[in-house]
Formats: sequence, C-alpha cells, structure tokens
Amino acid sequence: MVTARQLAQLCGVSVATVSRVFNRPATVSAATREHVERVARELDYSPNESARALSRQRSAMVGLVWDTDHRRPSWRHPFLQDLLLGLKSALSSHGYHLLMLATSDDGRSRTPGASLADPVAYVNMTRRHQLAGLVLIDSGTDADAFSVFAHSGLPCVALDVALSGPRATYVTSDNAAGAAEAVRHLAALGHRRIATITGPRGNAPATARTEGYLRGLAEADLPVRDDLMVTGDFYRESGFVRMRRLLARKEPPTAVFAASDEMAVGALLAARAAGLRVPGDVAVVGFDDIEVASLVDPALTTVAQDKRGFGTAAAGALLTMLDGDETPPPVRLPTKLVIRDSCGSRR
Repeated sequence: MVTARQLAQLCGVSVATVSRVFNRPATVSAATREHVERVARELDYSPNESARALSRQRSAMVGLVWDTDHRRPSWRHPFLQDLLLGLKSALSSHGYHLLMLATSDDGRSRTPGASLADPVAYVNMTRRHQLAGLVLIDSGTDADAFSVFAHSGLPCVALDVALSGPRATYVTSDNAAGAAEAVRHLAALGHRRIATITGPRGNAPATARTEGYLRGLAEADLPVRDDLMVTGDFYRESGFVRMRRLLARKEPPTAVFAASDEMAVGALLAARAAGLRVPGDVAVVGFDDIEVASLVDPALTTVAQDKRGFGTAAAGALLTMLDGDETPPPVRLPTKLVIRDSCGSRR
C-alpha cells in the first residue's frame, strides 16, 4: 500500500502538499493538484479516512438533513433528483461523501405537517460523528427548526430556506423574477385573466413565486383578482383539483401560472377533462422544468431552474466554509423561461 510520504516523494512535493490536495484542494495550485491526483490514481492511492478525520477533527462525511416521513411527499419530487446528483458529484470531487441523517423518531410522535421532531438530536449526531458539515433540505415546514442548525456553529447550507448564522448560508433560485417573467409572457400574448395555483402557504419558494406573479400583473397593468388565486401543494393532484375550481368560475381564466410543473400537469389534465383545448382555450405555464414538462402533450412552457447547479452551488458554499473561516453570502441562481406549446396568443 502506497503511503502519503511515498506519494509525496514520487510527485516531488511535500507530505503537507499531498495532505492539502486531499483535504483542502482549493489551497493548492491547479497544476500541482492535477499532478498529485494523476499519480495517486496510477498508484491506486487513497488517503486513510480515519487519519484524515483525526487530523481535521472531522470526517469526510457531509450530513444531509431531509425529513422523509411517509406523510410528506417531498422526498419523491422530481426536482430533487437532479439537485442531489449535483450535490453528490461536487462533494465527491473534493473527497467528501454524502450521508443521510435520521433520528430514532419514526414519525409517529409527530402530528402531520409538523416540523423536524428534534433538530437538536441532529446537531448532537453531527458532533458525535464529527461530520464535516450539513446540507439542509426543507420538507415543507422545517424552516423554523433549521434555525437550531444556523446557531449551532456547524457549517451548514440550506436549500430554499433563508438561513443565516455564524457558519450558515443558503442557496435558492430567483423565484420571484421567474414567476414575473412567466406572467409578463402571458400578458404579452394578450391574456388578461391570468390565474395562479400557488405552492403551500409558509413555503419560501411558494411565497416568492406568488410575489412574482403579483409583480408580473402590476408590470402588465392587470388587476389582482382574488378569485383567480388558489393554493396548491406543488403536486399534481392539487393542480388538477384547483384547476377545476378555476374553470368553474363565472369568468374563468384564459391562462394559468402554476407554481410547479407537477401542478401545471395536473392543470393540463383538468382542462382536457373539461373538454378544453390547451392552449386554444386556456394557456398553462409551470415552474421547475422537470423532465415531464417536455414530454406531456402539449409540451409545457415553464420557468426552468438550474437543478444540478442548485446542488453544485450548495456544495461549493459548504466547501468554502470547510476550507477556511469564511462564510459565503447566499447564492441566488437565475431562472429562464422555456417557451413550448402550452401557451397561445389571445390576440
């Protein structure tokens, strides 16, 4: 088995440099890092994880706090699949592994819709196992519980929750700007009765997308109509049910902005069930640009989020904290309107 000292001699660098390549790669020049990594691969060298954990006072594991209680459907949302791939890939390239955390709570002690049962237990688990840091995914009502992590002093990055603390930051998309662009696009097509199916109340992205919807109406000089605003939960069934409610109005909308693609697909199905044509009778726009958006008929116009980039940005923010004392500012990723077939002109 090749040791770090032998690898250093073969590469013509110090043992400390080899250690930095595998522990703090950002502190080593790209040329040196690539040289050491190439020789390490040729020799099938891998650093001793136990020794690394002792020297850094932490393991090469990053904890993922994500409540997947069976009563919460967030674990199966398609958006998260690509996000997790981006997160795992970025961490792996820097020698870290992703570990999903769970406490002994099985969900039975918690009422449906409640937040994490005991965030302190997760903090204690992180310290006990000397995890390098945490990535936090909100399952819908965890934002308040996440404040425990923010003030724990542990390096942590939240996804779509505005987290701040001595070693805490967050990554989100520009949800409001994306929603406003969608509404402006519908208004430019001549639509005047533009409805929205929002995400769940209290959810940060859902709130921002509603704000963007209202901003888009104002920018198009269109009135806000309470009867054209209904609340969903980001999932397909709620999109179907809420769309039926909108279509039953005395003056139904000619266009609908759904705050997720899942709900937008439900809205498409409800319009079809009512004998309406999309986009001939009613236009539909979603948010996320998940895979199904381009597969449904008609293909869905949607606001695209950078799903893999979301995970990569979260990993980058966490690695910045692990490589030094700096806590990076929040990251707000841009969105992009992807125009497909589910929108049509009213002119």
